[in-house]
Amino acid sequence: MQYDNLSSFTNSRQAVPQKGPVALVLVEDDVEVATTLRHNQQAGFQHIIACMPPQFELPRDLVEVVTRIDYDMNAPDAMQQAVNQVIAAVPAGTWMYYCYNAEFLFHPFCETRTVGEMLAFHAEERRDSMLTYVVDLYSDDLGAHPNAVALDNAHLDRSGYYALARKGDNGHPKTRQLDFFGGLRWRYEEHVPAARRKIDRISLFRTKPGLKIDADHTFNDEEYNTYSCEWHHNLTSAICSFRTAKALKLNPGSTYDIETFKWHNSARFEWHSRQLLDLGLMEPGQWF
Repeated sequence: MQYDNLSSFTNSRQAVPQKGPVALVLVEDDVEVATTLRHNQQAGFQHIIACMPPQFELPRDLVEVVTRIDYDMNAPDAMQQAVNQVIAAVPAGTWMYYCYNAEFLFHPFCETRTVGEMLAFHAEERRDSMLTYVVDLYSDDLGAHPNAVALDNAHLDRSGYYALARKGDNGHPKTRQLDFFGGLRWRYEEHVPAARRKIDRISLFRTKPGLKIDADHTFNDEEYNTYSCEWHHNLTSAICSFRTAKALKLNPGSTYDIETFKWHNSARFEWHSRQLLDLGLMEPGQWF
């Protein structure tokens, strides 16, 4: 189905998913759009929604399974508007996931277990949200791939990640909340605004009345922003993303300063959850 705007979608009882998990893909450009949608389909999402410019086309097989909404991601607060309107439209308790195009969700043991199975276990641990780390991907040859996107030659940083205490309005650290940094946003921080340098994102969450997301990818419910419960470590996942590499190479202020993203801590991305687990870029928690 295709809708002219977000309101026509949210006002349609027939269109709004009544059961999750739901994937919401925010399409900023025409890079790897179909690949991103198919990845979410293979991950096990029951419904896939794509907010994308009307001039972009989708392959026929995706037209039949993806709910498409004409949407301008260049508009102010575009991410928050899209996510918050879908949160309000779907039934309370629906598991949702959001990402941008050229971003790929990996969860522990995703080769043999669906995202629905993971979220069912996560819910049994009384968790309504899951921390995801945005792991930057980039091509090893910017001459051959000027936009830094190459699925067959994707690389990532195998080290250089760290966390700092997240302080509240009173200046004291928040309980079970950290700000995570690393990847290209850390290595090229002079080209990235301070507010956009974090790599943590609460990309998987369960909807409820009044829940809203902010521009910094945190929610108005502080418990949703925690990395684990009080009694033990919980599952985390990773979003392997070309988004930062694309921006750094397409932005006139940074593109000429970057001849290659490769450095001594680069490693070829294997497109497998085991590599991310071994590097500590996601955790299985109590899920074995």
